[in-house]
Amino acid sequence: MNAKTGKPEKEAPARETPFYRLRLFVAGDEPNSVQARATLSRLCDEHLKDCCEIQLVDVFEDYQAAIDHRVMVVPALIVEAPPPAKTIVGSLSDEGRLLAALGITEKGERS
Repeated sequence: MNAKTGKPEKEAPARETPFYRLRLFVAGDEPNSVQARATLSRLCDEHLKDCCEIQLVDVFEDYQAAIDHRVMVVPALIVEAPPPAKTIVGSLSDEGRLLAALGITEKGERS
């Protein structure tokens, strides 16, 4: 209730949760690729729940996709949505940096 007008205050509009479209390029079962898959899967389960889609691309099976997306090093995570698009290279072992790159605080809030 607004003290000055006596009218009910409007609720703040709910912030729309962005949908994350992620493409992870890996090299088969190489250790860094296994770690990147596990880290990304855990992060999505804990922080993104039902608002992410992950496409896994194994460059041993589909090297043309890596060429098409200009991926020269794997593992590589391409964040296609929400914009701006970005590429994160490496095993994704530093979850804090990965969350920051995705615009998510460690408490699970999206910035």
